[in-house]
This record gives sequence, C-alpha cells and structure tokens, in this order.
Amino acid sequence: MLELYGAQLRSRLLLGTARYPSPSIMADAVSRSGTEIVTVSLRRETAGGRNGGAFFETIRSLGVRLLPNTAGCHGVSEAVLTAKMARELFATNWIKLEVIGNHDTLQPDVFGLVEAAGILVSEGFEVFPYTTDDLVVAERLLEAGCRVLMPWCAPIGSAAGPLNPTALRSMRGHFPDVPLIVDAGIGRPSHAASVMELGFDAVLLNTAVASAGDPVAMASAFSGAINAGRQAFEAGMLDPRDMAVPSTPVIGQAVFA
Repeated sequence: MLELYGAQLRSRLLLGTARYPSPSIMADAVSRSGTEIVTVSLRRETAGGRNGGAFFETIRSLGVRLLPNTAGCHGVSEAVLTAKMARELFATNWIKLEVIGNHDTLQPDVFGLVEAAGILVSEGFEVFPYTTDDLVVAERLLEAGCRVLMPWCAPIGSAAGPLNPTALRSMRGHFPDVPLIVDAGIGRPSHAASVMELGFDAVLLNTAVASAGDPVAMASAFSGAINAGRQAFEAGMLDPRDMAVPSTPVIGQAVFA
C-alpha cells in the first residue's frame, strides 16, 4: 500500500486529466489505469466559467481522489492564490505545487517553490511539490513541511525518460522514508518501470497517456509497467556484474577423459 498524507492507496499511478481527445476518452483512460488520484489544473479564467464548471463536474464524477495543481504559475503569489482557489472549489487540502522558473524547460523555480510551500503548509495545505532531483532543494522542501516529494526525471512533456538515473537513485537513498513520486518527462512504459525499479513509490503521468494513439490502451500499459517495476524492486533484483556467472553449477558435472 502507498500512503500519502494519511491516505492509503493501492495504485501507484497518478494520472493527469489534460490534453485528451475528449472527456469520455479521459474518463475511460482513468478507469482502465486503475488510478486512485487524478490531477487537475485550475486556471483563473475557467474556474467560474461554464466550460470550466462542466469539465470539473466530469472530473468529480470519476470517483477518484482529486489532486489540484498550480500548473502554469510562474510566481509565488500566483501559485498561492491558485492553491487557495483550488481548495475552495474542490474542498481538499491537497495541492500539487508548481512554480515554473524557465519558459523553455518548464524547470521549477526552486527558490519560489520552497517559499510557496512554506506559506501553503502554514495555511493547512498538504503539499506535493514538483521539484528537481537536487538533494538540497529536497531537504528545504521537507523543512518547509512537505511530506511528499515529486522530482522530475526530464522536462515536462519531453517524453525523454530518466535523464539522470544516478541522481534519482541518490534521492531515493537519501530519503528512504519519504514518499517519492516521479513527475514529468516519462514517455514510455519502460521509463516508468525503470524508475519504479529504483525504489520510487509512484509515477505521475499525463502527456504520455493523453497524447498516445490510443490513450485508454496506453493507460493500461503504464499501469502494468508500474506494477511490474514495483514488484521487481520489492523482490530484490540482481546487481549488474562485470563478468559472466553461470546459471548452471559446474561442480558435480560429469568429466569425460
């Protein structure tokens, strides 16, 4: 079981709700994935509008836990305001915190991220911060009161897969008791399996599923890959070796003169 801020979850896949061809396909992908958490972006221009309201009603009808996010926010005050609006609209203290610092890479502004996290935690939010794989930033976020970390493995939507497995492995080793969810940059089920094999607790996906030729089938594929990666980690995998090691013992074999 995966525990996030006291919630007990069976699925280790978190799924985004943007960019799907239609709301019905999005709903089918969510169902097929088995996820228990979906993320939803709140924009000021749609929060009270007719189209935004209809979309949010569809999200609510999915029967899963909502994780609102502050996607698209480029400053502390904007992210904090968006989080407060999300709490009022969705009646949850959960918030996926994004404070974007670079327009090209969408890399987090880690300074603003830590500041915003501290503000939100002090106001009763349970923060899921989208961050880099930097250990110092991770420590600052934990000091600010975050109890979950969401490091990227590559830029948002890049589908590049883990660019720095060594850093991800180091983060897992440095924070053995902190739930770590890989967020951003995963493009293939094999990418998801590989980070789960490193011992990460869950994976958050959006573009890789929503933009696939068949989002529903892709959601199922990612679900299977994440489960396989977790099972492999828990089973204990062989470490790579420099030399061949025979799988069949040579002692006791017949010797022919």
